[in-house]
Amino acid sequence: MPDVEFTNLFVVAALALLAPLLLGFAPRLRLPAVVLEIVAGIVVGPHGLGLVQIDEPVQIVALLGLGFLLFLAGLEIDVRRLRGPTLRLALLGYLVTLVLGSVAGIGFSAAGWVNSVLLLAVTLSATSLGLVVPVLKDAGKADGAVGQFTIAAASVADFAAVLVLSLVFSTEGGSPGERLVMVGLFALLVLVTGFVVATAGRSQRIGGVLERLQDTTAEIRVRAAVVLLVAFVALAERFGLETILGAFLAGAVVGLVDRDSSSHPRFRTKLDALGYGFLIPVFFVTSGLRLDLRGLLDDPAALLRVPLFLLALLVVRGVPAYLAVRTLGPRATTATALLQATSLPFIVTATQIGVITGLMGPVTAAALVCAGLLSVLIFPATALALLKQPAADRATARQV
Repeated sequence: MPDVEFTNLFVVAALALLAPLLLGFAPRLRLPAVVLEIVAGIVVGPHGLGLVQIDEPVQIVALLGLGFLLFLAGLEIDVRRLRGPTLRLALLGYLVTLVLGSVAGIGFSAAGWVNSVLLLAVTLSATSLGLVVPVLKDAGKADGAVGQFTIAAASVADFAAVLVLSLVFSTEGGSPGERLVMVGLFALLVLVTGFVVATAGRSQRIGGVLERLQDTTAEIRVRAAVVLLVAFVALAERFGLETILGAFLAGAVVGLVDRDSSSHPRFRTKLDALGYGFLIPVFFVTSGLRLDLRGLLDDPAALLRVPLFLLALLVVRGVPAYLAVRTLGPRATTATALLQATSLPFIVTATQIGVITGLMGPVTAAALVCAGLLSVLIFPATALALLKQPAADRATARQV
């Protein structure tokens, strides 16, 4: 056996278990477990009590967790919703987001908080689909006009943010022009792979084998999804791109191919179990281990960055929602704005890349993550309260 220590991974896994368990004893406390996971990592980590270190086992599992997080985010994208006026509004909204984010970036850059205006704009531009969709479902709005517009806007924002981050700020080296060519070649390969997988899935013989093995110990569909995820991540790395792009596109391909789930209704539940049951919580706890709050707590001026970044997040992602105010109505549009401004996983990923590339200091990264934590705490709960009002969505039956 190799001389590998698993104590740190055990503590991280235990924290990942305790976070939702504690929330389970307080059902009225509508707090996402991810918040407690990051906070727990901060408390026990090198910058807190110093009880846990990020060693090789923790680092590897956390990296797999990041990949699976982006994979499941890509899986949430419903291409069927991205068409017509809904798609046009979502694309226009993201362009407005980048403009507003750049304005915010210029201001924060002038204050000396960030070294790249575009990096901050991209960091503020994503929406947490995994947090937004459950809120819409709880309010019974996922299939209405509010849900369609919000999910479409969040899908466009997530995809564009991952693409821009990989294209412009990749840690793999190479010029942006070279990476653009690599993105084109990689996209072509993704399309070819998606076509091959879809064609194979329509084969009666292959379909019969998959259906026979899917609920046995072979778990053949889950294994195939993991192979596709690892393959796309490895290819993205080979092409000199960020691995998060490969993971995200792998999920999008699986989601596109897996349109009819009547023959395998438990497939996505199994993927959620693998991701959210083990890998993804380890990533979030590890993100907390990396987060250095001392710079924020030691300097009141630095601590001021948190509410300002939270305000920037609300403006940058929330204002574009009002492009649909005439269709959705003011109350529902405000709820949509709050949901679009809810972001955490991408902020964690982008700030880590920013620190590695030297385009963002640790204090600014910590402030952005704290702002993301507050957005998860405040925005979805407020949006849910608005959506549950009787007059929250007068145009649910209308399509954007």
